[in-house]
Amino acid sequence: MSFKPYRGKTHNLEFNKGDILVLFGELFNRGYANGLVEEAIQKEMKIVFSTVGRRDDKNILRPLNQEEQESRKYPDYPFINLPLEAGFDLEPSSSKGLTPNDLCKEASLKEWANFKIDKDQIQESLMQGRLRFVKQVRDYLKELQKHIEPNKNIIFAHLMAGGVPRSKIILSVMNRVFKGRGERSILSKDFWNSDLGYFTQLSFNEVTAETFRTLLEETTDLRNNHKGQISYLAYGYHGTEIYFQDQLMWQSYAPYLQGYAKIKLEDYSKQFFNQNAKCCVYNCPEILTASSSIFPGVEISLYSLLAPLEKKSPSLFKKAISLLKDENDFKKVQDTISSYWSNTEIKNQLTYFENWPQHSTHSQMELMLKGSDDLIELHKSDKELITMLLSELVIKSCGKIMLHESRLPSQPVFWIGHDQVLL
Repeated sequence: MSFKPYRGKTHNLEFNKGDILVLFGELFNRGYANGLVEEAIQKEMKIVFSTVGRRDDKNILRPLNQEEQESRKYPDYPFINLPLEAGFDLEPSSSKGLTPNDLCKEASLKEWANFKIDKDQIQESLMQGRLRFVKQVRDYLKELQKHIEPNKNIIFAHLMAGGVPRSKIILSVMNRVFKGRGERSILSKDFWNSDLGYFTQLSFNEVTAETFRTLLEETTDLRNNHKGQISYLAYGYHGTEIYFQDQLMWQSYAPYLQGYAKIKLEDYSKQFFNQNAKCCVYNCPEILTASSSIFPGVEISLYSLLAPLEKKSPSLFKKAISLLKDENDFKKVQDTISSYWSNTEIKNQLTYFENWPQHSTHSQMELMLKGSDDLIELHKSDKELITMLLSELVIKSCGKIMLHESRLPSQPVFWIGHDQVLL
């Protein structure tokens, strides 16, 4: 694995009016893909929206109902109302009819580490879920054909990520992995090496990586027969460069257990890129999303944008520091993040590319969680954070880079750092 940062345009090709952006997955608020959509709208592209669907009270997967459709953010654009939910946590096994979540119901928070799961049943559900997803994708692509015009360029944006099993015990254990302190803390390696961790790892892979493989495989005929260009982008995370002491420094967040699935996602991109598919996984800087509240500390790297932002965009910088209790607290922010990244434990744990993804240590988690708390405490309100403002900047910058670079990807994996966010 080699680190390949994006340093600027690799070609002069653009997407044009009427070219098509296909969102393979659902667009949610405060997510990375919103920047991609905004840039596509600026370019007057046709955007085809999708959904992962919803579950009814019996856990049956269904399309969006009328009310849910009407509340969509971009109602005037084409929308394919066929569920694209991936994964297998709610998929009954072929032999006993039990879902993986059913198998976890007997696990307790006290004995979770020693809980044993029927791995044969897990594998059966995995294969059932994979077969279901392939059928969903084939039905979806039939509908998509109605929105494709000859000779237009098409970009598929893979929005599938995550895959946390909807199991109470797994959610409880993960809460302690990412947020626990003292006696409530659980080391990520202990969770990952347990049977519950085994199930979770498979679930991450199915949602994050296998969906990308399925998309590329099932659109092979479309790639071969369509007269316009077809390309693919996916959102990754594999650490990124931030500014520290006026220099770019690669860093990551730990424990990022989805990281193993993100590497698999990158591997699929390399595999298909070498088969002449125009695809790229873009590893983006950390942001605060609607789902990142489970990862306190992931946002610390965002504060590193503040110092260069003061020169690049004084108005945005002023807006950011106005959220602090006292604008003079900007120095406290700088001192806090400087102390954090200079700390030997943090530096050794989070700034070596070749060690990623890292498992947590108790001392690293204490330092990270305290750093996050200390920075939030400097704000007037924990409902209006500098990191929310900076996340919007990252989302817009990454969307613009990804859309235009995906016109003709020059390599299968790119890292977008803070230097490109500030251009």
